[in-house]
This record gives sequence, structure tokens and C-alpha cells, in this order.
Amino acid sequence: MTERKPQGVSFESWVDKQIRDATDRGEFASLPGFGKPLEDDRAPYDEQWWIKSKMRREGVSVLPPGLALRKEAEDAREAVDRAATEYQVRRILTEINEKITKALLRPPPGPPLGRKPFDVEAVVREWRAARRG
Repeated sequence: MTERKPQGVSFESWVDKQIRDATDRGEFASLPGFGKPLEDDRAPYDEQWWIKSKMRREGVSVLPPGLALRKEAEDAREAVDRAATEYQVRRILTEINEKITKALLRPPPGPPLGRKPFDVEAVVREWRAARRG
């Protein structure tokens, strides 16, 4: 902890001395971002910049539940294309269909889901055909 500013010393010179002493001790050398350029300061000011930056660093995305489920359905369809067995295809589709059905019965807040459950048998037929040809 730093000591209190002595009387009779200007605040600016006292702060400058504290920074200089800390620099001499190497206390700034291990800070994250040391030696890296600052982000572009010409961008318009955003009051929530810190929150958005933290979410980006943590890989967090916040979508309304309906949009999140749409994305999850798209991801499930892509996972079906990569699946190695029919069992995996059926498991992927069953899991996403349960979520879609639940969302249709009790719509989440936000934009409408705009999805219906996958026809598992039709998708399995497409998956088999893609594997043969």
C-alpha cells in the first residue's frame, strides 16, 4: 500500500514520483498488454465497452433464447453431416428436437423461434444417401 501524500507536496509531483518508483521496481512490466498497442480510440464511445470486452475475452455470447435455439439447431444439422454412425445422427436430432418442442410449447421471450422439430427419419435417409454417394 502506498503512503499518504505528504503535506506541502503537489499532488501531481507526488503521483509522478509514485509512478516513477513503481516503474523502477518493474511493477508495470508484467501487466497484461504491456508493450502492446492500445485499441483504436477513434471508435464511437460505448458505455458498455468493458462488459462487451469481458464477454469477448471469455467467449460469452448472449442471444435471445429463440435465436440461441435457432443457432443450436443449425449447429445440430452440421453435426449430423459430420456424424459417423446412424446412432449419433438419431441422438443429435432427438436432443435438439426435445429443445425445439419445449420451446414451441412454451415460447421463450424474444423473436419467434421459426423452427419445427426435425423429421428424424427424413434426415437419416439424407444422411445415408450422402454416405453412399
